[in-house]
Amino acid sequence: MRLYLINPSNPLVSLVNIKKSRWNRSRVWKPLSLMVIAGLTPPEWETSIVDENLGAPDYTAMPRPDLVGITAFTSQANRAYEIAAYFRSLDVPVVMGGIHATMCTDEVIGHVDSVVTREAEGVWPQLLEDARHGTLKDRYDGGLADINNVRAARHDLLSMGYVFGAIQTTRGCPLNCNFCSVTSFNGAHYRQRAIPDVVSEFQSIREKHVLVVDDNLIGTSPDHIARAKNLFRAMAQANMRKKWVAQASINFADDEELLNLAAKAGCSGVFIGFESLSPEGLREVGKKFNLQKGRDFSASVRRIQRHHILVVGSFIIGLDVDTPGIGKRIAEVAGRYGIDSLNALFLTPLPGTRLWDRMKSEGRIALDTFPADWKYYTLTFPVARYINLSCDEIIKEMISCDGDFYSMSRIMRRVWRNLWQRRKPLISLIGNLSYRTNSRLDRKAYEAFQLYVKA
Repeated sequence: MRLYLINPSNPLVSLVNIKKSRWNRSRVWKPLSLMVIAGLTPPEWETSIVDENLGAPDYTAMPRPDLVGITAFTSQANRAYEIAAYFRSLDVPVVMGGIHATMCTDEVIGHVDSVVTREAEGVWPQLLEDARHGTLKDRYDGGLADINNVRAARHDLLSMGYVFGAIQTTRGCPLNCNFCSVTSFNGAHYRQRAIPDVVSEFQSIREKHVLVVDDNLIGTSPDHIARAKNLFRAMAQANMRKKWVAQASINFADDEELLNLAAKAGCSGVFIGFESLSPEGLREVGKKFNLQKGRDFSASVRRIQRHHILVVGSFIIGLDVDTPGIGKRIAEVAGRYGIDSLNALFLTPLPGTRLWDRMKSEGRIALDTFPADWKYYTLTFPVARYINLSCDEIIKEMISCDGDFYSMSRIMRRVWRNLWQRRKPLISLIGNLSYRTNSRLDRKAYEAFQLYVKA
């Protein structure tokens, strides 16, 4: 039995456009969910993973499979449907899972033979048995997996072409920010894999650089922090000689022991969502950790950087409190915070989020011809109607933000600072040049997008 597991591409996502920007190779990581599914697949299935982010293959030249599995974020849905249509034309059954399949099940089921909702571990063995016997069901509800029984991912199936490997140590997030679907998909309970299993899988990854895909690696409570410390101790003791980056809330900066252990374990960078410049904006998105009284964000960033850990900061443009000039203000504040890279995104209502429910009820979903318009739901296009900014105005704000922060003079200033402080100047340079190149690609994409909106 032959199984293809496919991660669709979206050519509108400049981040993974390796052909147009060689810098992006350092920002593309393996599709971990498919490698986890492959790890659950019995050996009698000949399993192959196709990641279209490295280039779409000629499917017509590949052997006919017995089953195709596709994962997709919302922005990948259109391409996923194209792939599904091709294989179904060959009478190959197609199953689709992931966030979009969970949040838009009724839509997805019209394009595939079977849908898996939420986490697939609990239903994948039965699905494969049903596929073998030609009794595939329309829908399999995975629910939330027992994370202690999650098998190691098949990292060996994608061994070439990546700078970063990928691993997951926890699932779930209790923060439930209004723009994020993680709580709806993975639940609010913070579930943690056994530390020995994490270390063992970490050691099996061939890449020297690894992305920890956890939505919040260290969690929010004292118990979560204690577990993170134990994990870092075990990783350091294993002496894996790997550098890794992760996502965390700003409370990552609050515990000196935690930072010291993370650095010893190989942490080289952390992605932190600052989201808004104002308390009103933070309350709007539900970012409660950033609302702690007396928080000095500049000092928090410096505490992290003192451990030779780079900080990527994320901000949202298009909140109800945002007014003209927000792009320049974000660039200025990000510079004042001292972050090493800035990731500015448009406020994007995604299915399954409280933001989607609110904007839909208010008639503020601007691009609503589905499924065709899903390809623009990348967080890099303004797909909604914003209170104080028109479509043209909010695009100008994004261009201003990126143009200011990623001017060559500011890039060189940050790189020089990292060189002076012996904090990964080459990585800083590559990351900044990647963002700068992508911002230029985005400007061309905005022109086509504006024509599409006005058509």
